[in-house]
Amino acid sequence: MRILLVVIVTMIVVAAGAAGFVYSGVYDIAATDQHTAPVFWLLKTTMRRAVQHQARSIEVPPLDDPALIAQGRARFVANCSRCHGAPGVAPEPFALGFRPAPANLANTGIEWKPEQLYWTIKHGMKLTAMPAWEYRLPDHEMWAIVAYVRRLPYESPRAFREALRASAGAPQPSPDRVDPASAADEGAKRLTQAPAVDAKRGRHVLLQYGCVTCHEIPGVIGAAIPVGPPLDRMGSRRFIAGVLENTPDNMVQWLRTPQEFVPDGAMPNLGVAERDARDMAAYLESLR
Repeated sequence: MRILLVVIVTMIVVAAGAAGFVYSGVYDIAATDQHTAPVFWLLKTTMRRAVQHQARSIEVPPLDDPALIAQGRARFVANCSRCHGAPGVAPEPFALGFRPAPANLANTGIEWKPEQLYWTIKHGMKLTAMPAWEYRLPDHEMWAIVAYVRRLPYESPRAFREALRASAGAPQPSPDRVDPASAADEGAKRLTQAPAVDAKRGRHVLLQYGCVTCHEIPGVIGAAIPVGPPLDRMGSRRFIAGVLENTPDNMVQWLRTPQEFVPDGAMPNLGVAERDARDMAAYLESLR
């Protein structure tokens, strides 16, 4: 009993000390200085162990196709090089101000397994500037980036530049012509094959589209800055933004193209996919 009492008292003292340290404000969070060695070790070790654990069951597709690698190179340049750089190319100046700084991926392409690269691209990382690309790139393009990152350590700056020039000069496939009747049939087919609406996923998607940066949303943890109206009891409201009757279909349209309904409104068009919008609408409908 005495040992248990000592343990409890010790835990209380440690918790009180940690709380006092946090509220004192003495820890320097400025990105103009580096992390201390213990903090950097803690962040890096937690990150690596978490990625290894989360990615352990992912099945890796074939990644050696030159066309896949070329596609990955193009996607890497468009989405990754501004922070991570590329062979012979520096990151953008803003990325150099991150703490921790984004890694040069030449060594990462050797040390990290493909499934770990894929998991990181798809899900991103908290407490870093690494975004989650799950809702921004299709799955095959994320695997294409993985294929290129594995090739990147062996690509010289000259080979990188030549590959980009070759891909820029290659003929690009033009979209097939589709008559309106076929397009309607295809749209109906996609609708019947669409996954069931998932309100739980909708809560997750609301976070991924940054809704919490302007709205307070029950169940979604974020900045809680009241730029836009709070969304509590959204399912009980009669109107959306005062202009649309609050129905699930109207909410989907509002989430996808709000500026069609309020052109001068502050709500931006976020490029929300239809499935994401339907799941978001389902979650908002549940808030009563």
